[in-house]
Amino acid sequence: MSLVPAFEIGVWNAWWFMCVFPLQWMLVIIIPRHIAEKTGHPAGLKQDRKGKTIGSLTNIVWIIATLYSIFLPLQTGTAWFYAGLAVFIIGAIILISATLKVYQTAADAPFTGGIYRFSRHPMYLSMFFVYAGVSIAAASWLFLFITIITFFLQSLQAIREENYCLERYGDAYRAYLGRTSRWLGIPKPG
Repeated sequence: MSLVPAFEIGVWNAWWFMCVFPLQWMLVIIIPRHIAEKTGHPAGLKQDRKGKTIGSLTNIVWIIATLYSIFLPLQTGTAWFYAGLAVFIIGAIILISATLKVYQTAADAPFTGGIYRFSRHPMYLSMFFVYAGVSIAAASWLFLFITIITFFLQSLQAIREENYCLERYGDAYRAYLGRTSRWLGIPKPG
């Protein structure tokens, strides 16, 4: 990793990895509306000033990461690239699995099956893996810094969403919290 961040326009830049998010959003747009609404913030989630600020900061960091990825060359043919590609693939699989589970879950039910048995926030987890994959594949400390900031902001959002789900789903969601890790883990029986 170089102390000076890379900044070059090229075909083999990190934008290839970052395309996974707009592709997922396009899929959400073409699926039925009641399902598409479930993939964003829940309609009943009260967004106070702090919540709106966290959401806005997360979006700004995502835009910065996406724009930077256009100019960030991948270290193709190196061990960095292949390690980053492996991490990215894990993130893409988590994203696809979470999106499919959202699609399969009833509109008035929390997401608790499939990949949601191993992580309460697999969409956020997938973003972490994708960003970490970009950081490694491009050998970029700056993108790693962006990854850490994104993870911190998503952790704050995750807590707010869990509190909302506790209010909305009550004891059933409380039991889910007890058996499922926030980020990644083996589900506890229950």
